[in-house]
Amino acid sequence: MRIRGSPWRLALLGAALLSACAAGGAPAGPAPRATGEPAPGALGAYLVGRFAASEVDTRTAADSLLAALRADPAQPELLNRAFVAALLDGRAEAQRLARRLPDNPAARLLLIGGDVQAGRWERAEQRLRTLERGGPAQLLQPVLLAWAQFGRGQPEQALATLRPLVEANRLRSLNALHAALIAELAGRPREAERMARLAIAEQPSPPWRLALLVAGVLHRAGHPAEARRLIEQVAAGGEDAGLAAVEVLRRNKLATRDVTSAAEGMAEAYAALAGALRSQGSPDFSLVLAQLALRLRPGHAPSLVLVADVLGERGHEDQAMERLALIGPADALAPVAALRRAALLDRIGRTEEAVAALRDLATAYPAQPQPVTRLGDLLRRRSRFAEAAAAYDEALARIASPGAADWLLFYARGIAHERSGDWPRAEADFLRALELSPDQPYVLNYLGYTWADKGKNLERARAMLERAVELRPQDGNIADSLGWVLFRLGDLPGAIRWLEKAVELEPRSSVINDHLGDAYWAAGRHREARFQWRRALALDPEPEEVPKIEAKLRDGLPGHSASHAQR
Repeated sequence: MRIRGSPWRLALLGAALLSACAAGGAPAGPAPRATGEPAPGALGAYLVGRFAASEVDTRTAADSLLAALRADPAQPELLNRAFVAALLDGRAEAQRLARRLPDNPAARLLLIGGDVQAGRWERAEQRLRTLERGGPAQLLQPVLLAWAQFGRGQPEQALATLRPLVEANRLRSLNALHAALIAELAGRPREAERMARLAIAEQPSPPWRLALLVAGVLHRAGHPAEARRLIEQVAAGGEDAGLAAVEVLRRNKLATRDVTSAAEGMAEAYAALAGALRSQGSPDFSLVLAQLALRLRPGHAPSLVLVADVLGERGHEDQAMERLALIGPADALAPVAALRRAALLDRIGRTEEAVAALRDLATAYPAQPQPVTRLGDLLRRRSRFAEAAAAYDEALARIASPGAADWLLFYARGIAHERSGDWPRAEADFLRALELSPDQPYVLNYLGYTWADKGKNLERARAMLERAVELRPQDGNIADSLGWVLFRLGDLPGAIRWLEKAVELEPRSSVINDHLGDAYWAAGRHREARFQWRRALALDPEPEEVPKIEAKLRDGLPGHSASHAQR
């Protein structure tokens, strides 16, 4: 079975700190009720808030839980949950509630931020030294401590905090970057340059924000050509951040420091860890860190994009677009925010606005493939396959020499061609995708299944699908494809074995149940075949498949005699 969705999934990472934020750190005060539940007058708002929090609806969660807390201010669990909700939604109340939660890790970080904003550097340093060991936030403790030391006028002590970690290769990239930023602000360009080079020494393709900050240090240290090459590498990478890299070069942003104070340096550290955690599938805690960054640096575009991404993924498109609207047109991330906004517009049904926005971006950035690639993706999702193929044509025309990372673009265009009825061009695109990246299971599956469905190149299709199954053994759609090619090859026992496995893995797939019915009928197991076909009909098949399945239920499988039908 061909898979027409996204070909990748993120790994998951636990967020231990967030659990502590929501459940730990009960304040001193009246003893909680034995049930641990809020008072009856607060219960409704509490339940609404908890549900909203589980859906990452930060606005509703904060409104409801703060209302519940006002009705029942002495309930410890409610206080913790209201604090987290207020923090995640950027509410001013979070700072006040944090003072009542001395053992809550996020509250302590927020209080540290309050000290920083008030210039209470010694107090901030004391709080940082007493942070708990373990958990993601502990990774940032040396960097935050160094910035606090710099903030109180001790740059040498700040650098002494970070140098041993850089030399010991402990989180070298993070610690070296912040050592570079501190050294530059302290007027030590040679040390700043050395640390900046160490920050990217083990990263041949550094993330865009790291590349931007390092390139800025190198540019201001007298190496503009090297700095430009680093940004051009990001621009050529094909990711959304490539548009930001173009803006950096257009506006000569490398000449100006992006981090100008200790508070901004701390915000940068929070944002970096937030991005890393989100990429590892931990959006809730990444939201906590992004909001901590925004407290220290309101309008910080990387944090706003991250918050918008998380909200959008959870179905809160309007709130996501509100965050993106806070990014000014002169910010390097403005075009990236425009890409995100177009995707959100399409998601809420304002597709033509999204199309127009992407076409405007394509015009504004004529050498970059991202806007027309996203346009192709949007049109393909909307089943406008011929238009999608044309958009992908334009995207590929903007890539001088396609590399391994561009397999996905050929794969997407191949799907658009196949769905619009142009199989020769689709086949060529799938083969090109495999040339660029031979072991892509979803390309192997799509091409192998289509060959099997067309009855051509069956042995080659079988080999490709066997490889795809090795790469994705728990994918029911790929197991179905292997079963289907075996059916086409006449290997009924093998076909039934793999199709039964596919049904176990994807029991609600109409296509897979239909295929298993065909294999059962061909093997003379007619009662079981009719059961699978009836099940396939009940599972919302494609409209054009309904009369085919109904005909099989009435007449059996074409080309296979019903004379041995089971009674």
